[in-house]
Amino acid sequence: MATKPRKALAKAARTKPVVVRRRTSKSVKEVLPQKLRIRVRAYEHKILDTSVKQIIDTALRYDAKVIGPIPLPTEITKYTVNRSPFIYKNAREQFEMRVHKRLIDIENPSGKLVEALTNMSLPSGVSIDVKMM
Repeated sequence: MATKPRKALAKAARTKPVVVRRRTSKSVKEVLPQKLRIRVRAYEHKILDTSVKQIIDTALRYDAKVIGPIPLPTEITKYTVNRSPFIYKNAREQFEMRVHKRLIDIENPSGKLVEALTNMSLPSGVSIDVKMM
């Protein structure tokens, strides 16, 4: 079984998205494959999972193809502080903040779906980044 060399695989990974050109009566239209990429972030994973489920249910209600949720690596920020303000350097406490993240891709979203996603109310502490691709 023949395998492709690494250069060919790297070149295939760098290719641009396919642009479909449709000729109408007067002009040429370019139709790009459309996708919504939604990144959801929260400190608590339970709230994050419920909000992701709410987003997916909304997308499926409007007959969109949903890919995900894909769990992304948890961002951990650690802080070390002294317990005492003066000479007790060996007595320290460590605190950490965990930011849980999920990724959802929605292919070929309709206008009604985008409107429903913007009007959706999510719990506090959940942040959303939406990219049109």
